[in-house]
Amino acid sequence: MSGVFTTAFPYYSQFGLPVSTPTKDLVEQSLLQLRLVLQQQTAPSDTAAVLIEPVMGEGGYVPAPPEFLHGIRKICDENNLLLICDEVQSGFGRTGTMFAVEESGVRPDILIFAKGVANGFPLSGIASTRELMSKQKPGSMGGTYAGNAVSCAAGKAVIEVFKEERILDNVAVRSKQMFDFLEALRSTKAGSLIEDVRGRGLMVGVQFAAQEAGKPQIAPKVVQECLNRDMLLLSTSVFDVLRFIPPLNITEQEMDDALRIFKESLEAVAKEVGYL
Repeated sequence: MSGVFTTAFPYYSQFGLPVSTPTKDLVEQSLLQLRLVLQQQTAPSDTAAVLIEPVMGEGGYVPAPPEFLHGIRKICDENNLLLICDEVQSGFGRTGTMFAVEESGVRPDILIFAKGVANGFPLSGIASTRELMSKQKPGSMGGTYAGNAVSCAAGKAVIEVFKEERILDNVAVRSKQMFDFLEALRSTKAGSLIEDVRGRGLMVGVQFAAQEAGKPQIAPKVVQECLNRDMLLLSTSVFDVLRFIPPLNITEQEMDDALRIFKESLEAVAKEVGYL
């Protein structure tokens, strides 16, 4: 889209660096790239806002380090730019807090959300200050999701369920269950195919080590093996990444079943590619 410029995210694969690269170095390089964009490709006076996902979704399920978000906030403040956080995928409890950006302590100027807010019903929202929102004339902002009474009722029910069923508590426990399992799996022969396990709450990415040139990625093969075992799992990004994004009310047994299927599928792929 014209007038939009992309810049680096502190993600080792985007820089072509090893997974062991210190987060501090990735953050410094990413913030430098952002400053260069504002000097070389556009200018602060021509720039309205910086838009970021606090946890990168389709790009690889990569959480933004808190120091990166603080650095962006500083650049925005220095240049009179708005900071917009896109929490369409990471918002409403997905990462263990209602919104992922909360963990960093950074306050965006505008927060956008959808999906989880109404459990999949067509509903989205924009949250900001009264000062900013009042700059719009009444009726000047609309959308295809506006005014849907059924979706609004679903949104209200979701908020009630969050409170009554202590959904965030379940996210924390099931998240630990998942991360403990995945980290233990990495110590096995098949698990050594895994290069990185990352994420927050129940938004988890598993990245596989790059294969030799000409060889297919591991993630799509694992997806197919999981499907053969009646479990739906998706890959994401141009890198070799699987995404885990289960329901926030998933039970301990359901999580056990899912992780068992993932392990069996990974072992099957490891044998197929001659790793076992």
